Amino acid sequence: MRKLATAAVAAGLFLGGMGVAAADSWHGVALFKTTGARFTDAKYKWEPVERQQGAFHIKGNLNDVGLNDDHNVYLQVKVHGYGWNRFDGVQKKSVWLDKLVHDGAARYVNTAEVRVCQNRGSLHPDNCSPTKHFQRD
Repeated sequence: MRKLATAAVAAGLFLGGMGVAAADSWHGVALFKTTGARFTDAKYKWEPVERQQGAFHIKGNLNDVGLNDDHNVYLQVKVHGYGWNRFDGVQKKSVWLDKLVHDGAARYVNTAEVRVCQNRGSLHPDNCSPTKHFQRD
């Protein structure tokens, strides 16, 4: 009887750990694009509460595809109702971004928004992709 109870507890811990691992796994994201800018090979995950303050974690390649326009590109990410966090790219290049965005006043975040933009200078408005919304399951 004791062996059966031990086996049941071990199985429960194993299956519980699998559930946590699945919740923390990376999810692919469709291409973010706008004129002159792309965010490719993008993946995201929600960090658990006990690690990285329950942050929204996103990574991928930020590409300047308007090679002759002399404009830079950037990725914008925001959580909850806070303002946008801006992560700049490099003109005429592709850069790898791996960013965590969290709310310092909360234990973890439930919602996030992401878009990629092309900085067109002070005389023209920036081009941005449609904003994609993410929700913690």
